[in-house]
Amino acid sequence: MIMRQDLARLVYEDIGFEDLTTTALIPAPLKIKARIVAKEGGTIAGTGLAASIFTEFFIKTSLKKQDGDQVSPGDVVMEMEGEARSLLSVERTALNLLMRMSGIATLTRKMVSNVKKANPSVIVAGTRKTTPGLQFFEKDAIRAGGGDTHRYRLDDLVLIKDNHLALVGSVAEAVKKARQHASFTKKIEVEADTLEQAVEAAQCGADIVLLDNMTIGQIKNVLKVLKDKELRKNVLIEVSGGINQDNIGGYAKTGADVISTGYITHSAHSLDLTLEVDGK
Repeated sequence: MIMRQDLARLVYEDIGFEDLTTTALIPAPLKIKARIVAKEGGTIAGTGLAASIFTEFFIKTSLKKQDGDQVSPGDVVMEMEGEARSLLSVERTALNLLMRMSGIATLTRKMVSNVKKANPSVIVAGTRKTTPGLQFFEKDAIRAGGGDTHRYRLDDLVLIKDNHLALVGSVAEAVKKARQHASFTKKIEVEADTLEQAVEAAQCGADIVLLDNMTIGQIKNVLKVLKDKELRKNVLIEVSGGINQDNIGGYAKTGADVISTGYITHSAHSLDLTLEVDGK
């Protein structure tokens, strides 16, 4: 949940003591109307957040597009009305977040589309390769683009990774310790770099096995072995590592259940949006 003070902090970090230019040029009583307009096509995300920022500074908003909607160049995303000084001062913060989130949603939508053509049942999820402080917004943008958020934070799921295994010693011991510590409500996932680790994770009761940085051929082999050992039905198979919009379709055809990728956050470019005001 995003608190009102968090939204205000984001804006005041940008303003500082005052918006020097706006205060110098714009009289305090002046009220204006404005709109946010798309300059390129894509998927919109962050409309509620942007509206909340404007509302916090007493600017009335009217949403013309909702999160997940497609836009074309020239489409109006949102209309605003209020004091010119307030609107101009919060403009950049609201617009930056809206553009960043819409860029992630747009790239997610493209990757989900590529996957659905290859295998409609596969889930596309984001990783925790997010911007510190913006992870909630960026994960929300993934959802708007049709993807799965995966973990928001470390307390969402037990995910036993290679560094954990290096210190604990074995997959079985790590899963045992995790079961003893975590609530029954939390799933346990094990990152496997090898066939042997994947089999051990499935055998010792992991809920999810993450096949990390494996080739398509290696993934297919792991799935075959798990099926032959009658272990496949016991676990969800997630694949990750080096996956982008060009190769994700091939991974979708392997038979894995989930494809997770940091590409949709760390390689997304901000969607080009602009704020236009009614002049004199």
